[in-house]
Amino acid sequence: MAGVLLISSMATGASALAEPPVRGGPSVGDARIGLRWLPCQGEEQRGFECADAHVPLDWAHPRGRSIELAVIRAKATDPGRRVGSLFFNPGGPGAAGSTRLPAVYERFPEEVRERFDIVSWDPRGVGESTAVRCFDTAEEAIAFEERVPPFPVGKKQRRTFVAAYEELGQRCERRFPALLRHISTADTARDLDVLRAAVGERRLRYWGISYGTFLGATYANLFPSRVDRMLLDGNIDPQAWVNGGRKREPRLSTSLRMGSDLGSAATLGQFLDLCGRASTRGCAFSAGSPGATRAKFDELMRRLKRRPVGEWTYARTVSAVRAELNLVHPAWADAAEQLQSLWEGRPPQEPTPPSDPPYPGFEQFYAVTCSENPNPRDPRRYVHLDELSARRAGDLGHWWAWADEPCATWPAKAANAYTGPWDRPTPRTVLVVNPTYDPATPYWSAQAMVRQLHDARLLTLDGYGHTALTNPSRCVNAYAVRYFLAGALPPVGARCAQDLPPFTTPSRATTEGAAVRP
Repeated sequence: MAGVLLISSMATGASALAEPPVRGGPSVGDARIGLRWLPCQGEEQRGFECADAHVPLDWAHPRGRSIELAVIRAKATDPGRRVGSLFFNPGGPGAAGSTRLPAVYERFPEEVRERFDIVSWDPRGVGESTAVRCFDTAEEAIAFEERVPPFPVGKKQRRTFVAAYEELGQRCERRFPALLRHISTADTARDLDVLRAAVGERRLRYWGISYGTFLGATYANLFPSRVDRMLLDGNIDPQAWVNGGRKREPRLSTSLRMGSDLGSAATLGQFLDLCGRASTRGCAFSAGSPGATRAKFDELMRRLKRRPVGEWTYARTVSAVRAELNLVHPAWADAAEQLQSLWEGRPPQEPTPPSDPPYPGFEQFYAVTCSENPNPRDPRRYVHLDELSARRAGDLGHWWAWADEPCATWPAKAANAYTGPWDRPTPRTVLVVNPTYDPATPYWSAQAMVRQLHDARLLTLDGYGHTALTNPSRCVNAYAVRYFLAGALPPVGARCAQDLPPFTTPSRATTEGAAVRP
């Protein structure tokens, strides 16, 4: 499974075993959709309210066929002081708000939870909304994932990898010929505008992370006058995502244009250096110094290339480390334990898979990105990209080089993608936040976002992991509260620290993250 960003989409029970039939629904005119809120049914959604909305499949034909959007909210915990609604997008593409909002709700600042209804949704094509589901069952989808390596090593695996994803694209095209052409970011931004009106807001308050930053930038330029306060965390470079809007085929894939391989490599270097400075009680993989720990990692990779440890191949190990870099706590310590286990020749312990697994929904990522992201169309080109990325980013470069290869043979292109401009004036300044060592959306992507938007302010988190929301800082949260409640911006050049540095426990952590440092 590939993907640039937060791609662990947890799609379940979507109305999508085949192209859904045409059906009616509430009017899609601005502010005329009514949301009927009821208690959510999922065990993990206890205390949240859910609703369904109907929007046009094709915004160019608003009175044509409609599709469903699954919407979720957590009501303000201090209703007497409620300000209004704050929309949240958890990224992906392919991350479902109906599952991700309950998972990260406690990470929002307490005062934000007190004063705002936090609203999210499963974007079109995803989760409980009208979804792209190209397999009949979760078991069938999981079986596909299990037979395709995270990235190919050698000619035989390359043939398997390319053929499998070409088959996936054809399978999805047969089932969803219309939907695949109408799930672009621009389509979702138009849906968001309808949801904004449906909850009674004249202007949008929005907190987007990861891919949600690109969605926010798209909304801000499609509907600039309707932006109130917008926080973008873990940023995509808009121009890199759309290849500057150029019509010709790009030389680099989306992930390499963004430099995600370089961001991952830099973060892995920090992981190994900080591990090496810790004791083995703090980081199980420590070899006693940064240099020795880097050498130990390199030797482990060479071993795995020669022979796997159980089912842990070189590709699987690289893929697991890449994913675990996203979340400092607890994933960095978990990664160190896995690496040490492999070093000792033992397969890492793994959780027992659920007896009734949820539908994985990995194809929903490709359905969005491949429809609107320019990528090389010749699968053979990715062999050269693999060599390039491995030279500049080491082991993790292999994963990123192949992350976008499924788009080479993806059959559907968005009917209504947005490629710019990105600098339309908004009534208020957009707040852009990014960790300095973000392994998926590198810090320079946030700098690019600030340059490209008409009016944006950068708040730097001196820390690690993908997004500040999931790698928290009291300092960042304090700025977010002031921004959403009073419109106050951090000083130019403001920097924050994370609450809990890597390979430390809460009892050993400093209070540095609470400080606001201009």
